[in-house]
Amino acid sequence: MKKQAKDKLVFWLFLAPALISFIVVVILPFFMGLYYSMTDWTAIAGVKPNWVGLNNYKSMFSNLAFQYSFIRTFIFTLISVISINLVSLTFAFLVTREIKFKNFYRAGFFVPNLIGGLVLGYIWQFIFKSVIPAIGGLFGINFLEELLLLADPTLTLFGLILAFTWQYAGYIMMIYVAALLNVPQELLEASEIDGANFWQKLWNITIPMIAQAFTITSFLTLVTSFKQYDIIVALTNGGPTDIYQGTVVNSTELLAMHIYNVAFKYNNMAEGQARAIIFFLVLSVVSIAQVYYNKKKEVEM
Repeated sequence: MKKQAKDKLVFWLFLAPALISFIVVVILPFFMGLYYSMTDWTAIAGVKPNWVGLNNYKSMFSNLAFQYSFIRTFIFTLISVISINLVSLTFAFLVTREIKFKNFYRAGFFVPNLIGGLVLGYIWQFIFKSVIPAIGGLFGINFLEELLLLADPTLTLFGLILAFTWQYAGYIMMIYVAALLNVPQELLEASEIDGANFWQKLWNITIPMIAQAFTITSFLTLVTSFKQYDIIVALTNGGPTDIYQGTVVNSTELLAMHIYNVAFKYNNMAEGQARAIIFFLVLSVVSIAQVYYNKKKEVEM
């Protein structure tokens, strides 16, 4: 056997386990799900699903609960991506400066990421319901004392964003820290000699040099925000209820939770699968567009 053919054989032998696992766990279930989304599948043993075509998709787009969940998910994702990246970048600038206990701060900022979403949700539920009103009462701040973040449908989404930012900012911070440490100090020192202030150095040197980190962090925060589920279950369980075009809906039932509830809570497996397919397509398109845009900005910088 020639060396080139032998190398190819070795390559495919090493790749085969991962490739087979990917096909079995991801590719095949996706196409099976695509088929089931066009049937009246109930997941009941022995009941053969009947073909219904695009009926599940048609009913999905006319469903007000799905429309509301879709809109709220986009709002949650947009604000979360901005807030997490701003907080993470601020933390990264702080812990890359020559200050005392900077390693302690790094660990402290990262620790919330180690807490499971369910546990974190219950922690913030206690903070919102007991701690914040108690602080408001102690200092005579009526706004805090009367603040009902988990009871007001217009404010609850911001409570979720606050808890999610607290959890995820430390993880994203570490990516920014690695990027900032790779910025050549010679450039920053030369700009200082030329009279550049902090903001000029930040905008003209630091941000262009860490542009690749922005692409990675934006992608991670975007995808994670879209798929958020466990914090919502522990913190609000989809509530409180709200009114959307005359229909009662759950104000924090984002797409991941909405799809789960349709499939398992209301036992509409085929409809849930159809919504999961649309969820996957939307997330794929948005993620690819975000990476393409950020990569283009990297080249321009």
